Amino acid sequence: MALDILVPFWGDPALLRKTVDSVVAQRNPDWMLTVVDDAYPDPGVAKWFAELDDPRIRYLRHDVNRGITESFRHCVALATQDVMMLLGCDDILLPGYVDVVLAAHRRFPEAAIIQPGVRVIDDDGRVVRTLADEVKRRVVRPRVDEATLLGGEKLVTSLLHGDWLYWPSLTFRTDRIRSVDFRDGFPIVLDLALVIDLVCRGRLLLLEPTVCFHYRRHRASASSVKLVDGSRFEGERAYFAIAARQCRKLGWTRAERAARARLTSRAHAATQLPGALLGRRFEASRVLARHAFGD
Repeated sequence: MALDILVPFWGDPALLRKTVDSVVAQRNPDWMLTVVDDAYPDPGVAKWFAELDDPRIRYLRHDVNRGITESFRHCVALATQDVMMLLGCDDILLPGYVDVVLAAHRRFPEAAIIQPGVRVIDDDGRVVRTLADEVKRRVVRPRVDEATLLGGEKLVTSLLHGDWLYWPSLTFRTDRIRSVDFRDGFPIVLDLALVIDLVCRGRLLLLEPTVCFHYRRHRASASSVKLVDGSRFEGERAYFAIAARQCRKLGWTRAERAARARLTSRAHAATQLPGALLGRRFEASRVLARHAFGD
């Protein structure tokens, strides 16, 4: 059994090379890497991959930019192994990542999703602790000392209180992720939406606390840019309304309340409001205030 590593690429080619290097450096050689270039305007990327001499690595390029949702769909369609991941093009696998997730899959084959332990790094690769990540770790994420299966309303309620997952670090059973689709119109929260759709269908998530992944949080990311103009929260607001209806149909009253309260999402918007006001970004300020304090 090998791990299918799919990388949808649009970003910094130098960071992509570090990501690829981290895959090649895995202690366990049972992996396959596919990079899907979403028409990034740099011919040097294709040239660099053409010079690699590893049959486990392939590079594909879209003729036109398709955007994040279609790139994710394409990557899922390309998977050939039983277990796959959608690795971020600026994130880093620690050398034991493949060992950890494949062992977890063998031990817990019923898990549709595996969340391994993660450290957060900045633009320069330094391990950092941000307020958002400390809230994830200390407040909303279930505290476990060993690999633990989670599911049902309790898991959905937890994720709706605050999304403590690190999407690029997740591995999926390929048949399970193909049983749902990414929702159109939610490029920033499409990851959370897909996981919740899976859990609402009875699928399980394994929380494996062994740290084996570095998640890069930096200013150039799509989510960081959309914090500035407030558009991220418009999407979150719309999605949480959908999630509330979804949970109500299942009779999950606690999860429905969590979706309507969207506590950490509101708090996050509130922390961005002073900066928007000081910067005289009045439309962004309106969006942030509505999300933080509105219905």
